[in-house]
Amino acid sequence: MTRVDLNCDMGESFGAYSFGGDEAILNYITSANVACGFHAGDPRVMEETVRLAKEKHVAVGAHPGFPDLAGFGRRFMDIAPEEIYQLVAYQIGALQAFCKIHGVVMQHVKPHGALYNTAAKDRAIADAIARAVRDVDDSLILFGLAGGELVAAGRAAGLTVASEVFADRTYQPDGTLTSRKEANALIENVDTAVNQVVRMVKKGVVTAVNGDEVAIKADTVCVHGDGAHAIAFVEKLREVLTEAGVEVTSVGKK
Repeated sequence: MTRVDLNCDMGESFGAYSFGGDEAILNYITSANVACGFHAGDPRVMEETVRLAKEKHVAVGAHPGFPDLAGFGRRFMDIAPEEIYQLVAYQIGALQAFCKIHGVVMQHVKPHGALYNTAAKDRAIADAIARAVRDVDDSLILFGLAGGELVAAGRAAGLTVASEVFADRTYQPDGTLTSRKEANALIENVDTAVNQVVRMVKKGVVTAVNGDEVAIKADTVCVHGDGAHAIAFVEKLREVLTEAGVEVTSVGKK
């Protein structure tokens, strides 16, 4: 049977600011990427998110980003690979503390935003992230953009990797995501997004913005929990995948 993981970025509230509907969306996903305080999140939110994920039987992973709270980690920062290594290791360690408190075995690491996009193309940055993950805990699964440098770097470092695709983003002919700066970056129509995911999972292809059919590997699907219809979308996506004969389960589940 075909299997796929549904992951979602979580724990992105901080201080007096609240974002997303984490508790509700945890009912439908299988892996949670928990912000580690650099692009979003704070110690209180991190601890609460780990606790909630455990209650909902959702696998937990670290979601490290650039130290850019004001820009939500979506702005590129020119940081040397050695410092990237340190930033990623630090953030994984922070979340590991709360996982230990709640008796949760951390499953994975998925970089956030601009760090993720940079690592998909820049092998030196990708290698730094992969080394950090390996050196902290080589049993962690590294999530990266399908076909990108981070997946290749993870394999080279001896890690288990998961090729990630996106439910609500459009793709370029080279298999990269359309920049959020472009008007057509996001897929707003629920049926279109669901159909794209089913094709990626079942057939291993995605239609690029120019109409080309691009081969793609889908181990895990990113869904976003902060959209206007996020809960309804994820619920429908799980339903359609199940009807298509796809087992929805976390990547680390044997």
